[in-house]
Amino acid sequence: MLIVIKPRLLLAAALGLGCTLVHAATPGAETAALDKIVDATVARYHLPGIAVGVIENGQVVYTRTVGETIAGSGQPITPQTLFKIASNSKAMTTALLGRLVDQGKLRWDDPVTKYLPQFRMHDPWVTANMRVADLLTHSSGLPEGGGDLMLWPEPNAFTRADIIHGLAFIKPGYSFRSQYQYDNLLYVVAGEVAAAAGGAPYETLMRREVFEPLHLDRCQVGAWNRDTVGDVATPHRRDGGRNAPIPEAAAIPAITSAAAGGIRCDLTDMLSWARNWLVPTHAQLQWLSSVQRDVLQAPHMLIPVSAQRRAWDNSHIMAYGYGWRMADVDGQWSVWHTGTLNGMYSMLALLPDRKSGFVFMINGEADDARTVLGEVLMKHFTAPDSSRDVSWYADALKQQAKQRSPSSSAPDTSTQRPASTAELARWSGQYRDPWFGDVTLCPRDGKMHFAAAKSPTLAGTVMRLGKRYFVHWDDSADLDAWLDFHAATASQPITLRMAKLDPLGDFSSDYEDLDFQRVGSCHP
Repeated sequence: MLIVIKPRLLLAAALGLGCTLVHAATPGAETAALDKIVDATVARYHLPGIAVGVIENGQVVYTRTVGETIAGSGQPITPQTLFKIASNSKAMTTALLGRLVDQGKLRWDDPVTKYLPQFRMHDPWVTANMRVADLLTHSSGLPEGGGDLMLWPEPNAFTRADIIHGLAFIKPGYSFRSQYQYDNLLYVVAGEVAAAAGGAPYETLMRREVFEPLHLDRCQVGAWNRDTVGDVATPHRRDGGRNAPIPEAAAIPAITSAAAGGIRCDLTDMLSWARNWLVPTHAQLQWLSSVQRDVLQAPHMLIPVSAQRRAWDNSHIMAYGYGWRMADVDGQWSVWHTGTLNGMYSMLALLPDRKSGFVFMINGEADDARTVLGEVLMKHFTAPDSSRDVSWYADALKQQAKQRSPSSSAPDTSTQRPASTAELARWSGQYRDPWFGDVTLCPRDGKMHFAAAKSPTLAGTVMRLGKRYFVHWDDSADLDAWLDFHAATASQPITLRMAKLDPLGDFSSDYEDLDFQRVGSCHP
């Protein structure tokens, strides 16, 4: 039986506190205060563009757009500008599953193999006992970000069938249901479960069961055209102190990762989406029942509370529901999620007891900016008298970065040089990993070149740094990777292991989970 823990009961038991109420500011003063927060964040982090909305007591009280869809273009961000919402897509996927539960087409406790008989995890017992609900709580045993190289960088040739097949070869990082480790692949599997139960492709179901009934008219999933839809934000990366656009073709293809992070929406629709959770109308309660709403936003897997969260938010509990994170913040219950995708950052946060919340989307590199803006906007509700502003949180993050151990930082690569084909001749050849597939390490134009068969942007030149080798990607924004070779033994061929140059780099660059064996020589 599925056990749902009511978040308010969990919070009350842990804290012995009621909800803290604060006085409301005058509309003019509140707008000025929010403008100051947004402007300070944009200035501190040189953001190319941002869209922000705030809800109080169920009503949208503030919207603000700043910057450009493409830096230097003069095309302004508007409330109708589409952004990648990345992992905020997960809550839409779980809402779709909740709809199917309401319709009697699916049960949370159903085994995944009921809908996907080909589904396999590394451990046969886990395969047999994996429920639909287990796909959603990041507690499957997959290592953090396990298998994400089948999703990103894009474009790549991995299919959803490849992902379901590859899961059997990804070794667990911990025991099933024992702890929280964020993963994306099982949300892709959840999307395929929805497709099997709903009798239509995931994208069709998302449009029919979520976008259309909630009138999320600008949200996009699957294949579409930027020029036809219009007003689309372009992602950016920081390059030499400027915002460099990451180009996209006009024809946006359907992507494998849609259920985990492939939806795009504008500010207007994201505010409608948020209000559906805070102040649902009668029609919206018919769209998704109160029972399923409680299931989705109830704590199902505890997450360790970081020292920073304890210090900044006075948090005692943090947990994951189905597509939502949740925690107590200054004695108030919050439900939220973030989204991160190459050149795009987002956050949606709800304070259900206050019928309030906020959403923002950024079309640039904005890890610290998202942390700071999310914190200050949350304090706007939970600690309105706090003196900690954008500068205080930004300075605190900067100080934390300075205090990190040198061993946890990316190495100095100023002395790198291209590795010669002669010194790597012993290790050249074709290699295969059971879930990622084939790569080649072969001479090209007088240098040693690494190329992945199914992920064309993971191609680059092998460099030498001291006594070690790494691959520097030609065009990918992914993290450069160490290459560590191991000689053949009587029972095993030459093997290759990889690891991030920057140990604190994004977990989706999960090179550490790869285990290549040489299967052939380079073609002449």
